[in-house]
Amino acid sequence: MSFALLAAAAPAAKPGEEGVRGAEGIKDVVAARSDAAGDLVQTLDSLAFQIGHSRFSVWDALVVLLVIVGVFLVAQLLSKLAHFMLTRITHLDETQKLLADKLASIAVWTFAILFGIDFLDIDLTALAVFSGAFGLAIGFGLQKTFGNLIAGIILLMDRSIKPGDVIAVSDMSGRESFGQIRKIGIRAISVTTRDMKEYLIPNENLMINQVENWSYSTRDVRVKVPIPVACDSDIELVETLMMQAAVDAPRVLEHPEPKVLMVGLGEGSIQFEIRFWIRDPEEGIGGVSSEVLKRVWRLFKENGVEIPYPQRDINLRNTEQLERLIAAIGQRSADEAEER
Repeated sequence: MSFALLAAAAPAAKPGEEGVRGAEGIKDVVAARSDAAGDLVQTLDSLAFQIGHSRFSVWDALVVLLVIVGVFLVAQLLSKLAHFMLTRITHLDETQKLLADKLASIAVWTFAILFGIDFLDIDLTALAVFSGAFGLAIGFGLQKTFGNLIAGIILLMDRSIKPGDVIAVSDMSGRESFGQIRKIGIRAISVTTRDMKEYLIPNENLMINQVENWSYSTRDVRVKVPIPVACDSDIELVETLMMQAAVDAPRVLEHPEPKVLMVGLGEGSIQFEIRFWIRDPEEGIGGVSSEVLKRVWRLFKENGVEIPYPQRDINLRNTEQLERLIAAIGQRSADEAEER
């Protein structure tokens, strides 16, 4: 491969020299319209370098730059127009609109790139030397990107994940939390937790890993609240008070109705569990659990139901050393009493 920098007064491209043929056509149109502009274009075109049989000038670079900018702006405009039109279609749900928007954007950008290449009439054989290595590098570098793009489209097509769903996520330390999907992007989805932490999860991870979706087929989520009571408590009264506390909570659903279950006999206590349903998991379960517990506490206080406190019984073996210790303590107590 030889590079020859042409002088300013170098002649025009020789027969057989090929470069950006679209720029040559634009140059002829400009020269026919204005002599001054034609002279300027001819000067820019004379500043060129040659790669093999292909010739590239400053004029070619300027035309390519202008076409790239124009194609970019037109593609952006068409993408926004397609997005606006899709948002006006009412018979599509949010998932279908998002899927159609992504497919329309891909189609617009693909058409814009192909149109730009065709408009410039670029001879791509001039880059044949680099095409193999460049294509291989792009393939390896964008492998994950294209994988995440296809995974995002598949997730939208089968509706397993959609904006607004509440899913369980884990942080770097392994602690599990839950969050609401705000956006499904080209590379990753955005999940915002109740702590306002935003997780960016690659789309491909959701395809190959198990995902806990709280609102896949229904938004109803069951919450369990364990409550211990003293062993001598009236079980029927306890169940009635717990049921009342759950029913009175604003976020607790009436259907399915709450349930109170005795789940075990613990150490010094009877273990109960209140199970109820909510329909707004994105608002969290800590708030509604706290509300139910506060109501249970007030009702227990009003009706004399005790919540057991930790207790420990210590048993000492009757040994010779223990008897001596007891006798010594008794003798000391007797001596102190005589002194008084």
